[in-house]
Amino acid sequence: MKVRYSIALLMLVFAGVTARAQQRAATAPPPINWPAPPLADGPIVLDTAIQHHIRLVVTKGFNQPWSMAFLPDGGILVTERPGRLRIVRDGVLDPNPVAGVPQVQAQGLAGLMDLALHPRFSENKLIYFTYHKPAGANAAAGNNAGIITLARGRWDGHALTDVRDIFSAIPSGNASRIVFGKDGMIYMTVGTGDPPGAARAQDPSDLAGKVLRLRDDGTVPPDNPFVGRAGYRPEIYTLGHRNILGLAVQPDTGAIWECEAGPNGGDEINILRPGKNYGWPVVSFGRFYLGPRVTEKPWQEDMEPPLVFWVPAITPSGLTFYTGNKFPNWKNNVFVGGLRQGEVPRSGHIDRIDFNEKWEELHRESVLRDLQQRIRDVRESPDGYLYALTAENQGALIRIEPFTN
Repeated sequence: MKVRYSIALLMLVFAGVTARAQQRAATAPPPINWPAPPLADGPIVLDTAIQHHIRLVVTKGFNQPWSMAFLPDGGILVTERPGRLRIVRDGVLDPNPVAGVPQVQAQGLAGLMDLALHPRFSENKLIYFTYHKPAGANAAAGNNAGIITLARGRWDGHALTDVRDIFSAIPSGNASRIVFGKDGMIYMTVGTGDPPGAARAQDPSDLAGKVLRLRDDGTVPPDNPFVGRAGYRPEIYTLGHRNILGLAVQPDTGAIWECEAGPNGGDEINILRPGKNYGWPVVSFGRFYLGPRVTEKPWQEDMEPPLVFWVPAITPSGLTFYTGNKFPNWKNNVFVGGLRQGEVPRSGHIDRIDFNEKWEELHRESVLRDLQQRIRDVRESPDGYLYALTAENQGALIRIEPFTN
C-alpha cells in the first residue's frame, strides 16, 4: 500500500514539475479558440467611411489561399499554401489545380507563397513564384524545414511548363514575398523569427531577415549595395527585418514598400532603401507574446524608423497602392491586409491608409472587419477593382466593387 502511495505521490510531483517546466518554456499564452464564422455567398454590401457603399463578390473553394496574380486575359492565378496553384475565370474557380507546380513542403506557415508575372509577360509568358522546397531529413535548420526558393515557369494558357528553381535561400519556416521593381529586378523577402534566431536578421553573412535583389534569372546584379564587401552576402538589398508579408512598388517613385509582422505589436510599413538596416530585433515598438518588450529602444541613429507602425499588432499581410478610377475617394491610398488584431480571432480586416503629399499618415480605416475573416492578401486588379484573399481553410477570393442603390 505504501509503495502504491509513494508511486502516486511521485507521479503527482512529476506532473507538477512537468507543468511548471512547460509553463516556463511557453513563448505565448494559450490561444483563443474562436473560429471564423462561415463567409456568406454574397454579394455582400458594406459601408465605409469616405467611399461609402461597396459590394463584395465572393468566389469560394480555396484552401488557405496566399497570393494572386492577374493574367492579361482576365484570369486570376491564386496560390494555396498547401502547394496548389488555382485559376479563376469570370468569377468561377476551376476545380482542377494548375499543373506544373513542383513538390512543396507545407509545414507550419511554410508552403507555396507568392506570385509575380515577368514585366515582359506578354512576350515571354514567365511566371515567378516562391515556395518551400523539401530539404530532406538532414536539413541544416533541423525539423525538415523547407528551403525558401525562387522558381519560374512558362505559362502555356493552362499549365506551368519548363519550371525551374533559379535561387535557393535558406531552410526556414517563414514567409517569402516577391515583386518586380521598375528597374526590372526581383525583390525577394526572407523572414526570420524571434530570439535566439532573431539575431540572424543583423548578420550580413546570413540571408534570414533580409530583402534580396536579383536579376530575372536569379543572379546577383553588380550594383547591389553589398557586392564586393567582405562578410556580406551580395544578394542583400536591406537587412534587419522580421517577417515581411506584403511587398509593393510605389507607383510614382518606383520605391519598394514592405509591411512586416512584429510579434505582439510592432508591425511596420517601411520604404526600402539600398543597404539600410530596419532594426529587427535591436529596435522595435513590439512586445513578445507573453508581454515583455522586445527592446526598450524603438529607434536608434543607424537604423531606419518605420513609416507606419501598429500597436497592437494586426499581423499585416498583403500590400497594394490604389491607382484606379473605380474608387475615386481611395485614389493613392495604401491598403494592407490584416490577419487579426491584438492576437484576438475574428478581427481580420483591411486597413486603408491615406497620406499627405509628403507621405505622412492622415487616416487609418478598417475595412471588411464585418466579415470576421483573416485577410491574407490584397491587390489592385488591372481594371481598377480591389481583390482580397481570406486566409482560411475554407478560403475565398473577394472582389471589391463600388455599389450604388
